[in-house]
Amino acid sequence: MYLVACTWMPNPPRSRLSRPRSTTTRQVIASLFVVAMAALVAACGSTSTAATTSGSGSIRVVADENFWGSIASQLGGSKTTVQSIIVNPAQDPHAYEPTASDARTLATAQLVIVNGVGYDPWAPKLLAANPASGRTTLTVGNLFGLKQGDNPHRWYSPTDVTDVAHAITADLTKLDPKDASYFSQQLNAFETNGLAQYHALISQIKSRYAGVPVGASESIFALQAPALGLNLVTPYSFMKALSEGTEVTAQDTITTERQITSHQIKVWIYNSQNATPLIQRLNALARAAHIPTVTITETLDPANYSFEQWQVAQLQRIEQALHQATGR
Repeated sequence: MYLVACTWMPNPPRSRLSRPRSTTTRQVIASLFVVAMAALVAACGSTSTAATTSGSGSIRVVADENFWGSIASQLGGSKTTVQSIIVNPAQDPHAYEPTASDARTLATAQLVIVNGVGYDPWAPKLLAANPASGRTTLTVGNLFGLKQGDNPHRWYSPTDVTDVAHAITADLTKLDPKDASYFSQQLNAFETNGLAQYHALISQIKSRYAGVPVGASESIFALQAPALGLNLVTPYSFMKALSEGTEVTAQDTITTERQITSHQIKVWIYNSQNATPLIQRLNALARAAHIPTVTITETLDPANYSFEQWQVAQLQRIEQALHQATGR
C-alpha cells in the first residue's frame, strides 16, 4: 500500500516584475492548479494561513483580496471574523496561485467576497469544488453587471466602493438578522467617519486640478481619474494590456512614450506591483523629462493599513505631485 503525504509546497510568490504575458495561458494553468487544490483539500485537512483582520465574531467572512477584506472587517466589527487571502503587496495579484490552505479557508466561510471579472478566477472554481449550504458569495463584478474584459479594479471607483459596502452590509444582515441595527451603525460610521478624509481629498484634488492631463501605466487608475477630475490621456488599450499581461501594440507604446517626452502629461502614475521592463523604461523617461512620478498599488501597502489609510496615502502623493507639476 502506498501512502501519500498531504503536504503542499506552494510556488514562491512571483516577482512584481513578472506578470504572465498570456491571460489565456494563465487561466488554463490556474484551472488545473485549482482542480489539484480542491482534490487535496478533499483528501486532507489544512490550516489556513490567510490574514485575519478582525475578531472572533459569529460570522466567518473571507475576502479574496485585502482591500475588500478591510472594508468587510470595518462593517462587520465584533460580529464577524474576517480573513483575506491576497495580502502581500510585493506580489502581483493577477499572477496569484491559491494554496491548499486558501481552499480550506474559502470552504469554511459563511460569506465570501470575490472580485470577479477575471481578476480572481481561481476562487469560483474552489468554491464550486467545495459546496456548502448556507454560504453566501458576493461577486463584485456581478453586482455591477460586468463581463469578462471589463475593468475589474472596482475598488478604485469611489462610488463603487460605497455600493460594495452597502452590499456587504446587506449580506451580513441576512446572515445575522438580529444584529441588523449594529451593521447599519457600522456602515454609517464607515461612510461618515472612515471614508471622510478619503472623500475630502478626492473633492480637493478635483476642485484644484480638474482637467490636468496625466498618464498611467495600468487601468487600475482609469476608474479613479474621473472622480479626481483628471484628464487621463494614456491610451486605454495600453493600460488594459499592461494590466492583463497581454501584448502592448507598438502604436500604443509610441503614443505613451511621446506623451511623456513631449510633456503632454503633467504627472505619471504607475502600479509598482507590475513594473515590467516597459514600465521601467517609461518611468525613466518621466524622470528624464522631470515629470513627477507617483506609485500606486493594487492591494493594501503596507498590508496592515486599512482601505482608507492606503487610499488616503496614495491620494496625498498624487496631490503633492500635481502641486509640484502645476504650482497650484
